[in-house]
Amino acid sequence: MSDFLEVIEARGSGALDKKMGIEILEASPERLVGKMPVEGNTQPIGLLHGGANVVLAESLGSIGTQLHAGPNRKIVGVDINATHHKSATAGFVTGVATAISLGKSMCSYEIVISNDAGERTCTARITCLILAER
Repeated sequence: MSDFLEVIEARGSGALDKKMGIEILEASPERLVGKMPVEGNTQPIGLLHGGANVVLAESLGSIGTQLHAGPNRKIVGVDINATHHKSATAGFVTGVATAISLGKSMCSYEIVISNDAGERTCTARITCLILAER
């Protein structure tokens, strides 16, 4: 297990991440990988809810920003967008967040979400603010 995964494990996950079934598989400030089940995160017609994609993307980008900022800094998301390319109806989706910019006060990530067949289902981008120490 990488040092970063140990930090995440010690920190614990948020309540929403637990409800969504998000599992972090790989973590560093530069790249994060997480997966989420489709089951339990669907619209009434059985498709993965678009908001679930956004939750996965925000979780990955926020965790990456926290790892970059350090454990004593607070971070908040200030912008997120997502384009849904294809639906998912079963199995898991996997998100890969790649840092676009890791700055002193702001970080941005591109998140590519794919289904079990490796097909891109969503592309998201998040920007997080690292708050000043108080």
